[in-house]
Amino acid sequence: MAAAGVRVLPASPNWYSSRCSDASSDGRLFGFAARHRVCLLDVGSGATAAPTFYGELIGHTERISGFAFCHCPGQSSLCASSSDDGSVKIWDTETLAPVADYSLHQNMISALHWSPLVKDLIVSGDEKGVIVCYWHNRSDSQQFFPEPRTIFCLTCSPHNENVVAIGYKDGMVVIIDISRKREVLHRLRGHDDEIHCLAWCPVPGEERLPAWQDELQAVSSEESKVPNGEMTQDTTTKKGCYLASGSKDQTIRIWSCTRGRSVMTLKLPPMKRRGGAVDPAVKERIWLTVHWPSGRSTDIVSSSFGGELLLWDLTQPGKRKWTLLGSSEGQNHSRIVFNLSPVKHPDKELLLSISMDRDVKCWDLSTLECCWTMPSLGGFVYSLAFSPVDTGCLAIGVGDSMIRVWNTLSMNNIYDVKTFWQSIKSKVTALAWHPTKEGCLAFGTDDGKVGIFDTFSSSARNKPPQISSTYHKWTVYALAWGPPTPPLSSGGEDEQPSVTLYSCAGEGIVFQHNPWNLSGEANDINKVIRDTNAIKHKLPARTEISWKPDGKLLALGNEDGSIEIFQPPNLKLLCTIQQHHKLINAIRWHHEHGSQPELSYLIASGSVNAIIYVHNLKSVIESTSETPLTITEPFRTLAGHTAKITSLSWSPHHEGRLVSACYDGTAQVWDVMKEEPLCNYRGHQGRLLSVQWSPVDSDSVYTGADDFSVHKWHISKQEHTRPPLGKKRTEWEKKKTTQPKVKTKKKKKPVEKSSAKQDLSDATNGDESMKEMLLEENGVSDREGEKAQEAEVPDKVSMTVSKDTSSSAYDYSSFSLPKPFVTQKTTPVRKDPPKEKPTPDTSLKKRKPRSILPFSTFMDHRSKDELHQDCLRLAACLKTKDDDEDVSPDLKDRIHLGLFADRASLHKMIDVEGKNHLENGHPDLFQQLMLWKGDMKGVLQAAAERGELTDQLVAISPMAGYQAWVWTVEAFAKQLCFQEQYVKAASHLLSIHKVYEAVDLLKVNNFYREAIVIAKARLRPEDPILKDLYTSWAALLEKDGHYSMAAKCYLGASSPYDAVKVLAKKGDATSLKTAAELALISGEEELSATLSFRCAQDLLLSRNWVGAQEVLQQHKTLFGQRLVFCLNELLCKCLSDRNPCDRKSPVPPCYHSWELNREASFLDMVIEVWQNVLGMDTTEQITCAREQLHSIEHPPSTRNTHPKQVLFHISHDLTLAALSYQTATWDEAVKSIVGAVTRSYDAGNFTLMQEICSIILPEGCNNLRHKLDSTDSQSMDACRSLEAFVAYGVLYDLWWKQPKDSAVLQKAVLDPEPCPSEQTALEKGYVSGQLSSEETADQAAVEMDENHCNTAEVPRCEAKSDSKISSVDLVDGQSKLICCKVLLSEEFAALQNTQRDIAEVQQILADMIHQHQQQRNNFQENTDGNTQMESNLQQSSETESDKPCSDSNQLNCKDEVKEAITLPELTKQLLKAKQKLAEFPDSLKVFPFPDVLECCLVLLHLESQCPPELHQQALDLLRKHGSASTYKKAVRRFLT
Repeated sequence: MAAAGVRVLPASPNWYSSRCSDASSDGRLFGFAARHRVCLLDVGSGATAAPTFYGELIGHTERISGFAFCHCPGQSSLCASSSDDGSVKIWDTETLAPVADYSLHQNMISALHWSPLVKDLIVSGDEKGVIVCYWHNRSDSQQFFPEPRTIFCLTCSPHNENVVAIGYKDGMVVIIDISRKREVLHRLRGHDDEIHCLAWCPVPGEERLPAWQDELQAVSSEESKVPNGEMTQDTTTKKGCYLASGSKDQTIRIWSCTRGRSVMTLKLPPMKRRGGAVDPAVKERIWLTVHWPSGRSTDIVSSSFGGELLLWDLTQPGKRKWTLLGSSEGQNHSRIVFNLSPVKHPDKELLLSISMDRDVKCWDLSTLECCWTMPSLGGFVYSLAFSPVDTGCLAIGVGDSMIRVWNTLSMNNIYDVKTFWQSIKSKVTALAWHPTKEGCLAFGTDDGKVGIFDTFSSSARNKPPQISSTYHKWTVYALAWGPPTPPLSSGGEDEQPSVTLYSCAGEGIVFQHNPWNLSGEANDINKVIRDTNAIKHKLPARTEISWKPDGKLLALGNEDGSIEIFQPPNLKLLCTIQQHHKLINAIRWHHEHGSQPELSYLIASGSVNAIIYVHNLKSVIESTSETPLTITEPFRTLAGHTAKITSLSWSPHHEGRLVSACYDGTAQVWDVMKEEPLCNYRGHQGRLLSVQWSPVDSDSVYTGADDFSVHKWHISKQEHTRPPLGKKRTEWEKKKTTQPKVKTKKKKKPVEKSSAKQDLSDATNGDESMKEMLLEENGVSDREGEKAQEAEVPDKVSMTVSKDTSSSAYDYSSFSLPKPFVTQKTTPVRKDPPKEKPTPDTSLKKRKPRSILPFSTFMDHRSKDELHQDCLRLAACLKTKDDDEDVSPDLKDRIHLGLFADRASLHKMIDVEGKNHLENGHPDLFQQLMLWKGDMKGVLQAAAERGELTDQLVAISPMAGYQAWVWTVEAFAKQLCFQEQYVKAASHLLSIHKVYEAVDLLKVNNFYREAIVIAKARLRPEDPILKDLYTSWAALLEKDGHYSMAAKCYLGASSPYDAVKVLAKKGDATSLKTAAELALISGEEELSATLSFRCAQDLLLSRNWVGAQEVLQQHKTLFGQRLVFCLNELLCKCLSDRNPCDRKSPVPPCYHSWELNREASFLDMVIEVWQNVLGMDTTEQITCAREQLHSIEHPPSTRNTHPKQVLFHISHDLTLAALSYQTATWDEAVKSIVGAVTRSYDAGNFTLMQEICSIILPEGCNNLRHKLDSTDSQSMDACRSLEAFVAYGVLYDLWWKQPKDSAVLQKAVLDPEPCPSEQTALEKGYVSGQLSSEETADQAAVEMDENHCNTAEVPRCEAKSDSKISSVDLVDGQSKLICCKVLLSEEFAALQNTQRDIAEVQQILADMIHQHQQQRNNFQENTDGNTQMESNLQQSSETESDKPCSDSNQLNCKDEVKEAITLPELTKQLLKAKQKLAEFPDSLKVFPFPDVLECCLVLLHLESQCPPELHQQALDLLRKHGSASTYKKAVRRFLT
């Protein structure tokens, strides 16, 4: 329990928690969670008087999330709390100690309730949805997991000990039965946002309330259909109970637990604000808590938007069911309300509310009025100040950005507190009342702001303060009102204020502000001090300011521990007190109204080193010395505290009595004259930051601490007289003063560590320490552990750690600290300014950058004796400088002192440091040093030689001049080339305008694209280098097969002809088409036509006649070819129609959709299409086309010519025939048709020859012969040749169609010809072998038109015709054979025989020559021993492959040699045969003729069908001209 008579302004209740406050069942205590403690208030006096502070429950280490009393009879002193540290603790409020604790949750606990029916059951829920029931008497627990959602609140039923209602973050409400395995009774869906509170109706049963009649009638039909069908209205009423829920969705719902659904929804009304401290930015916030008053089933109390409380009457009809609590202005909360807790008193029912406005209010539910308000504090209490005018008016500066003004003498309300928040927006760290003007309060903040509030006027609470236009850079630590000093003291009395405001802040500067003109610039009093006292040296950083009450003396406390006394108005320095060795935190002058006037010269001071010194300045003031005195002996020493002193206050009621506040967590009252500790107060739970002696009660003292509270305590009631020993540091202090200080190596400390650790480091590193007070919302006392606790206030004020310290460090780079700032800009801690080295930025402290002057730095961190020697040596050197300009020889080994001597010495120091960097492998640091020294050329040359040039060096090289820069860039470009960074090298060359070099560099390394960009951007368009780049790149691309890209290059180089050539190189149809179009655009029409024709031929191979015509139609010179392609398409169509094929082609043919006249002859149909589609109307067009086609000569076909190629050449001949036919030039027509027929005959494609004859000459040659000029022997010869081929086709047609049994005729051996069966087999093998060599895989599945081009079809047709033999009439066959008489020509038989003889002799000659060459090669191989290995291998492989041939040839030759042994004889034979050939007339030789002997053999084999005269004629011809070899060749054609 708290010490008797202590009055407390407690810490604020925690925010955003569904239940963090509760009242005991006996109505005596009210507890609420405040950060990681529970504050207990005694509310036993009820509505009549404000509560008193009872005590605190201390034990949790993190924010408390839930708190509840036990409401079972006889256990009103027990309560439970849950915390973010994962534990639940059970407390006894009688002893303020925990009786049990458990940690069963794995996640953050978000809700807690003590069962109202089971005395030892505590139910808690966490953020993952786990419910833990804990029976503490038997230490038993059970877990439930009804929903995997975040729990926001939970409430145990007051009517059924097993029922618990749970509210979730997403708006779901679940009711569970903890006695059942399947625990969920109802899932209540209706809310769509967080459930903030659940409240059970205190009266069981679900009565028929008038307001719910409509609802009940609507569901009456449902109720009658209960699952079991037996539940009556009575059972419903008895078993049921209503549940109220409040949600963030701004509605309250009443739920029926029997029906599991909502029976009423209450929507929050919009509230008109009635003023008050409400920030407009937070008006959207809402927390909807509900309370169902006991015994009242139809009334509910709820919170609302802006802090108002509403009483809802559920029986009220209409929309407005609510009444506002609090009638008069200021009774309501000004921010949202979090918890409502009922307090039972015999006479009335009270309700306690906690809110975001940090007030605790008590309401009388019978009158709906607010009985009392208890303010609370949301931050550290940095400053306390009593008004000198309005006695008892205490101003409190708090870390929650608000000032409280407490009227401590108020009779009707002991907590009469006004709050000021406008324009502050930062922690309030300093306060000072105006000495004479009532209600004028100056304040200073953590962000350096200084302002003045008027707290007296009636409208003051809403009136913003005046703010000084001059801001401090760091936290304001001290404010004081005092007489004006220059320049404000110069004016007359009416022109200037009688007192001005002085502010002192963390950067060590004191500003004087004019209260009449705060918008004007404040002035730094150091300027006046410097001018008045002619000070040349650097002034110390100021940390504290205090005016003597009569305004005649000013005391300034400094960061180095000294205190300086000045005399206004010009601030003449009277004396310096050199007593403290650490930063001064507090200075206070004794009051003037005592019986001993000399005591008014006493000045008490406290610093970081825990000892309070009191000095008497009477003798100093009365001294007439012109020079300032120095005081080193104290008048009194007050020792006993064990940590830094933060605040002092003299008693206004006594003489020589002082109270001090300290970081050790206590306040100490001293009798100064006796140096005695009188009384020690230990009621706070943290470090003390401020203290004030009550101006009206000599026994009362007010203290503020970092436990967020202000205590008023009585000196006479304290049991302790001196500070606690704790972890005593006084022995250490003694040790420190007797032994020389050795600097310990400091470890890196994280910025977040607490100031408790900082205390130790301050003490350890004695000479530089900060006047730190406290980390706002981030610290605990030394006893509470090493770890600083973060403030668990829901509107957490974020700490700007690294940002602020770094900015301050660099603003004041002359200041120095030996350790990182542990206290931030946001703290009211006195920062340590200057000693030795610049302050490192805290944010960079994690990875300390390498020093650029390590040797010098090391030398400056040696032992103290050596450093003292350095000072002496340096002073001596500088003294001799007047005589000798160069002081460097005097420094000798102390090179590092060059930093403080002349330039030559500095250069020596830089050279040593640079050499050191190079040896340690840090050339970058060496280069930086040389740059500082100004020796850029040396750096650049050294780096270039080592290949260590960098972008940074190149960037700064212009410092050494233009030539040096150009040289450096070239050297860097070479270095980059070695590193294969060619593009970067080229960029650097460009920077010095070496465009050609850059382009050449890129070109040589094949970066053509980049080179072209640079050349095109930087050179003239006509520059030849550009064309050279394009052509070089094109050649490279062409070589790699990137033809399209190469073509673009040629176009870029203005060489379209080359572009066309390279595009056409690939040879596929699309490339050729593009190349042709490109050639056309470029004006190369002839080339374009050639490519178009090639493209069309390619398309023809893929049977795309449509595409081919599209390509050809662009050129007039290809009109003739268009006719050829058109005829080819129609011919293929015709062949395909005559012989449809079952096999499907992989690529379907692409025909034109022309309308064809099928009834007309083929040539007429073709001509019609030419005229209608291709527009060939005039004779000129016909003549032109004929000339175009005559100019093209196709080579004769052979058996190896591609079938499609053969067909295309035939189409060419037939096109010429059609053109002649159209102009009726029949002789030309006959020659062209003969050409087409013989081409198919030469290609060995007999079927195709037959088809062409039947398509072109369906009626035979008679009609044609009649149209010819009989006098023109050539045309008649042509006609004879044509007739012969037509008859040849008919002959074979008959041969294939003869009956099967006539095949025995083949065995009838004719006179001269042996025809054994082996021969037939040989022939078959020969033919099939020939076919397989002709047919490729592509042609295996060839379309119908190709089938006619294929000798493989011969046996197929034969087989097909077998079935039709029965219908062939022998008479018809004989009549057809008579027309074959033309084939049995004596002239042609003789001619062909002569031609055969010549061919045979030529073959023998060729074989002989081949054999001779073979033998000669073999002879050379054997005799030439010097042949190389390669040629040996090659020749041996050749001879091996040739051997089989030569052997066979030799054998053949032996047979032949019997007849023609020698070469002369062979020559003679050849000559004779050629002479014989010459005797034949030319008319026989011009046009080809079928083999006569072959035809004779066929006729003889036809036997029964052959007329006798033909039979005889054939025999005669065979006897006359035949031979075995001739028969062998001829038989190959027809016996297969």
